Order: sequence, then C-alpha cells, then structure tokens
Amino acid sequence: MTRKTRTITADQVKLLIREGEGLTVEFKERYTPRIDQDIVAFANAKGGMILLGVRDDGTVCGERLTNDLKAKINSLARNCKPTISVEMAQVGKVAAVVVPEGTEKPYSCGSGYYRRLDGNTQKMSHDELGIMFAENEPFPFEEKTLRGFTFDDISKAKIRAFTKEADIRIGRAPVPDFLRSLNVADDTRVKNAGILFFAEDVYRHIHQAQMTCVAFKGTDKLHIYDRRDVRDDLLTQFNEAVAFLKKHLNIRSEIRGVNREDIYEIPLEALREAVVNALMHRDYSITGTQVSVEVYDNRVEIVNPGGLPKGLTLKKFGSVSIRRNEIIADLFSRLNKVERLGSGIRKMRKAMADAGLAEPEFDPNGFFTAILHRSPEFALKEGVPGSEKRVGDRLTETAQVSDRTSALKVALKTSVKSALKTASAIMEAMDQDSKITVPDIAKAISVSTRTVNNHIRRLKEAGFIRRVGPDKGGHWEVVQ
Repeated sequence: MTRKTRTITADQVKLLIREGEGLTVEFKERYTPRIDQDIVAFANAKGGMILLGVRDDGTVCGERLTNDLKAKINSLARNCKPTISVEMAQVGKVAAVVVPEGTEKPYSCGSGYYRRLDGNTQKMSHDELGIMFAENEPFPFEEKTLRGFTFDDISKAKIRAFTKEADIRIGRAPVPDFLRSLNVADDTRVKNAGILFFAEDVYRHIHQAQMTCVAFKGTDKLHIYDRRDVRDDLLTQFNEAVAFLKKHLNIRSEIRGVNREDIYEIPLEALREAVVNALMHRDYSITGTQVSVEVYDNRVEIVNPGGLPKGLTLKKFGSVSIRRNEIIADLFSRLNKVERLGSGIRKMRKAMADAGLAEPEFDPNGFFTAILHRSPEFALKEGVPGSEKRVGDRLTETAQVSDRTSALKVALKTSVKSALKTASAIMEAMDQDSKITVPDIAKAISVSTRTVNNHIRRLKEAGFIRRVGPDKGGHWEVVQ
C-alpha cells in the first residue's frame, strides 16, 4: 500500500466531528491496541480516519500524539497482512490517524478480517469475506466522476435538506469541504454518489437516476390508474415512494390511550426498508433502467436493477450483509433510513409476521424484486371503476360505532383473515384453560408472544375477554 501525503486541518476535523461516525470516520476516546481492527476495516472499505480523543457523542476529551504512541500505531499497521501505511497528525486536542483504501484487499489483523458497516467496525464471517471480494470491482459506479460536472452543479438546498434530516450542523463549511467529508468528492471532482444525492439536476447527468411509482387495477399490469415519475435525488425518491405507497394502501385507526394511531395494511417499516434497499443496492451502472414501485390489488412489488451480488445466494440473503454501494448506504445510514448492522431484512420479515401477513418474497433473477403481500380482505375494492374507496376505508368508518363489541366484529370481518383466525384461536385456548399464560398460547397457536399480546389487548378493549384477578394467580374469562 503506497503512502499519499495528506494535510489535515482543524476545520476538517471539526466538520467530521459534527457529522458523526460513518463509513470513513471512527471516534475513539483513547488509544487501545484494538484500533488495528479499525485500520484493516478502513483499508478493506474506502479508507478513513480514526480520531483519537473523541467520545462516541462527539465530545472532545483529547489525546496527545506522542512519539511513543506513533510507534505503537505504526507497529500495529505494519503487522497487518498485507502491511498498511498510515499517516498521523496532532490536530488541536485530537490525534488523527488516516488510513488509505487498500490496493491489496482483503486485509487482516491478528484477530481477523474486518469491514465498515453503518459507522461500525464489524468482523467478517467466512461467507461475507468470500462474497465481499467475489465481484472484484476495483472502481464501482458510485466512486466514478462525470466529465463536466463541477461543484457549481451542486444544490445548496439539497445539502440543507440532507443535513436537516441527518441532524448534522455544518455551519458555514464550503460545499467542497462538506462533500469531501462525506467521501462523495475528491480534490477536484464530485463522485457519482454525490451527484445522486446533491446535484441540482440529477437526471440531466445520470439518466438512470429515476424511479417510477405505478398503481394498477387488478393483479396484473393491464390497467394503470395512477403514476408518478421521480427524476430527482435519492432522498427525494425515497420520500416520494413512501408517500405514493401511503396514498394507495388501506389504513385503519386505533385509539391507544388518548391518541389515535393510523395503521397501514402493510407495515410502514417493512415498506420503508424495501424502498431503501432498492435505492441502496441497485446497480446504477445499468443505463436505461429505474427503480419501480408497483401497487397491485393483492401485493406491492419494489424492483431494482441488478440481482444479488456475486456469491450471495437467496438462502444467505438477510443473514449476510453485503453492500453493493457502500457510500450510498452510508449516506442513507446517516439519514437514519437503514437498520444498523444489516438487520433490515429480518425486521421486515418480523413486521409482516406481526401484522399477520405472509412473509415477504424476494426474486433475485436479473432485476431484484421484493414482494409484500396485501391482505386478501383489504385488497378488495368496492364501487365503480376508478373509485379509490376500499374496504380499509370502510373499516375505519365503521369501527367508530359506539358499541365496542360491534366495532371488533367489523374489524375482524374486514381485516386480515389470519387475524380473525388468531383471535379465535386465542379465545378457544382460554376456554379450554382459563389460567393459560401468554407464552403457552403463543406456543400452542405458533405465533409470537407480541402477536398474542396485541390480540389480547384488542379483545379486552372490545369486551370479548376479561382478566379476573392479578396477572399472577388470576384467570381469563371469555365473554359469551
């Protein structure tokens, strides 16, 4: 690994601290020999900077870069395999260690192979190590630059929108300094990742940076009744996609305490995860393509160009975290749109299960498609063609009747079929054993304890069941 001299200024360090940890920045309150893990993680990713003397919350506590400390850090870096050359500098109270991106990946230290994921250094499993370097793409699309694109083509309004969403205070930092601090620009040019997030006119420079949101009548692509084409930055695409889905999915309301909570037929957390995955993992090098968000009567499909990364099978998908676009993923992580440490797919599956819906399906052939199934009851439309009034709207209206029992009957009849089945199974279990516990009910009917508790709460509110006596020692009564 060759050394490239880099001057580190106090303003740069202050900006990095305000932005927080990420793909290329790690805070350490003080030196420990375990920073060799961070060194190899940065070398295996995009390079980065370790700031010694900075707590996780950005508070500067200080670290002196003595000759002895320099020798220790250099020794750690030389003992990595292959050897890594680092630069060090005292910048105010902070000791900065700069690690360049490696040219002989993968790198390891005494405790194994590491990488950066969502602002964390994470040890790689054997599977992740093999998949991460299988494609051997030395210069991915997000890191390339476009001839003719300059810093003047950047939108300050989009930078303000990004920093507001990410809760970052950059003060009066110049645009080039801000972009470089996020690793979306070099000394003279803006990388494609920066263009995708901050260009004034993204589509003008990268035509495939677009999304199409379509709502179909029925279960095929014959009849379109709403369409939205989004040719803008990735944060705008994400927000527009979620808004489109909320517009075309059914909703019901529940009173919880003194507040009303809107509940969508497909959990929003699952939808958001599917959208952000499509934007993070799509192959932006494929021209003439776009991300598609498609709403059908029985399902939602979110499609992005590019299948699974080479070496990653559908069986391992969701348990092995591989990012096709590391910089784009880091920016979404800063926006708090990404589940940390790659738990998003698991969270999506759990959200669907807790809602009583079928597990999401994934089709990686050619384009990657995430399929989230709607409730059969919710999906039925009523009225003349063109009407957007759905059964879910009736549910919200009808559930406002004064009699709680009638409200629940309406809800159970017009909500998810599996919810009705689960509620009935819970009451049957209580009929058979009035002292049965929630864990025993969950085990008996093969659902989670959280699902049981949610159903019990609704059944109690509607007057179908009641608890007599304390939680321990009491019993259930099913009201006939």
